[in-house]
Amino acid sequence: QVQLVESGGGSVQTGGSLTLSCAASGYTHHTNCMGWFRQTPGQEREGVAATDTGGRNTYYADSVKGRFIISRGTDKDTVYLRMNSLRPEDTALYYCAARSPCVGGPIVAMTPAAYHYWGQGTQVTVSS
Repeated sequence: QVQLVESGGGSVQTGGSLTLSCAASGYTHHTNCMGWFRQTPGQEREGVAATDTGGRNTYYADSVKGRFIISRGTDKDTVYLRMNSLRPEDTALYYCAARSPCVGGPIVAMTPAAYHYWGQGTQVTVSS
C-alpha cells in the first residue's frame, strides 16, 4: 500500500502563490509517476500536472501552463506543485496521486483513472 499526504493548501488573493506538497510512504516503488489533480463540486476531477520518477518529463493542463510547476523532491518520495499567479478559477480541492508502472504519454499522465493511489486532498481557495 501507498499512503499520500498533501499539505500546503490555503486561501490567497488573486495573483498570489502557494506551494503544495505531497509525501508518499509505504510501497513507494509504486510511485514512479505522480501527479496533481483538482476537483470542484459537481465537476469531474481534472489533471493539473504530472511527472515521472526523475522529473524529466512533466505535463501540464493548458489552464496552468506557465503558472504552475511540478517537481520531485531529491528523495523522489515527495512531489511539489508550485502555483503562481493564482486565479479564482484555480479554487478547488487538490489531490496528489501516484501510479506505477510509469507508462503512457501525456494523455495517460493527466487521466485520473490511470492512477492507483490518492491522497485525501488539500483545499485551495483564491479570492478576487
